[in-house]
Amino acid sequence: MEYAKPLPGYLVQRYHGWKATSYKENEVWYRRLATDGQHPRAMVVSCCDSRVHVTSIFGADQGEFFIHRNIANLIPPYEDSGNRHGTSAAIDYAVNVLKVAHLIVLGHSQCGGVQGCIDMCEGLAPELEAKESFIGRWMDILRPKYDQVANIKDRAEQARELERQTVVVSLENLMTFPFVASAVKDNSLSLHGLWTNIGEGGLECYDPKQGRFHQV
Repeated sequence: MEYAKPLPGYLVQRYHGWKATSYKENEVWYRRLATDGQHPRAMVVSCCDSRVHVTSIFGADQGEFFIHRNIANLIPPYEDSGNRHGTSAAIDYAVNVLKVAHLIVLGHSQCGGVQGCIDMCEGLAPELEAKESFIGRWMDILRPKYDQVANIKDRAEQARELERQTVVVSLENLMTFPFVASAVKDNSLSLHGLWTNIGEGGLECYDPKQGRFHQV
């Protein structure tokens, strides 16, 4: 492999700084994690967005969360396992192997994937309509929810509402997985939908009975 390059110098320096401080101060804990394996209580599906820092929001340590990240924190509907599907595989592992008690879908403000979906639905992003567009075909998961926000005139509010719908559609799709539905039914797994405002540090939780989000 001739294309892989050495790590940038600033990352090397950060690694050595971490190894000499955080790791050294908690070496016993890291070694215990390595030997005992992982036993997270919750899985979190969040966006790839670099501004969404799941462990910081909840003050979590290593080993607490099983985290999967993808564009716009979307979960597709259940499909045959013959399809390569990283998100479905992560859910399968979390529920059936790790036996997590909680599965959290975390959406966020200013989501680029959601804005791309809006642009696509409004005919402003023909490149996302192309069959070979990975982003476009992934955002097709959210596309049916656009009708619920199409009439919102305020563009910022429209985006925020569709961001919240990424959480709703993902929760709906989770229940199409037979093993998830079974675990929810026997109360060994609970599903949670959250949306966070990056700039304000706010966190909202989805209430399925009322069909809306409320501040935590």
